[in-house]
Amino acid sequence: MSSGSNTPESIASPPRMLLIVAAFAAIYIVWGSTYLAIRFAIESIPPFLMAGMRFLVAGSIMFGYLRLRNAPMPTRSNWRSAAIVGCLMLLGGNGLVCWAEQHVASGLAALLIATVPLWMVTLDFLLYRGPRPTASIALGLILGLVGIFILIGPADIGGEPIHTMGGIVLLLACVFWSIGSLHARRVNLPRSTTMSASLQMICAGVVFFVVGTLAGEWRTFDIAAVSAKSWLSLAYLIVFGAILALTAYNFLLQNCSPKNVSTYAYVNPVIAVVLGALLANETLSPRTSVAALIIIASVILITYSRKPKPNRDTTVYTQTDTVVVDCSGPNAIESDQR
Repeated sequence: MSSGSNTPESIASPPRMLLIVAAFAAIYIVWGSTYLAIRFAIESIPPFLMAGMRFLVAGSIMFGYLRLRNAPMPTRSNWRSAAIVGCLMLLGGNGLVCWAEQHVASGLAALLIATVPLWMVTLDFLLYRGPRPTASIALGLILGLVGIFILIGPADIGGEPIHTMGGIVLLLACVFWSIGSLHARRVNLPRSTTMSASLQMICAGVVFFVVGTLAGEWRTFDIAAVSAKSWLSLAYLIVFGAILALTAYNFLLQNCSPKNVSTYAYVNPVIAVVLGALLANETLSPRTSVAALIIIASVILITYSRKPKPNRDTTVYTQTDTVVVDCSGPNAIESDQR
């Protein structure tokens, strides 16, 4: 008898193992790079209109593909739930990230958004009667708050702090994202992760255009002045950040252990910081480096301290990209990060 592990990874054939490696590379690198892609996209496209184009196009492509493959038509209740969750998470979460990146470097934005697990644990306990944080989770929360303070605190603690309003807006994005994540567990969304994601993106995409109109973005939007870099970044966010990475993510959920898949939650901000420094000349100061180490340590501590919840609808999210709602139970994970 073999005493080895029988996890999906341990029994995977070589070709499947190559697919697993490629899928991990997709969720690590692609999702980690979307912060920089957002920064490039909003250089010549207003943030809310850019997000509206991104999610409406990506969601429509995914919805059309699923319907061509005879996926069930969502119910009116599905659409209503998707609209609420999509507005909370994509408009309130990702939309505020897009706005904030006008003032905050993409790597710093990724670090603040990496604190979403802190808000998830806290809000789940305070608002939804979730489990009381254990001692190790409480330590992770304290570490996370220290990391946030180092990033957005006063200049006299060393180095230049980030843009104050931009930092506050990013923290609000974390709150909206967390509330949307928690609410998604309690509403009637499609069982298909991809269908649920497509509905939320379509609904949020429409609302993004309304918000962009109310914010006067059409008056400053000159389509002829949009740079090639912005168009390419928008296309990257649609094709790679949403569709390709989501496909890879769903593949990993079916072929790898939840804890291994959840590692993207603390790899993504590292990728974002490195790419911002290499491709956009963003400054990687000692203050940022210390804050990054502390925040990532807090996310790891919280992620590995949380007990799995079998037989319960579980929601899986990545803040910068798409929304994945998995109601299948044991195969889902919860990392709650972009």
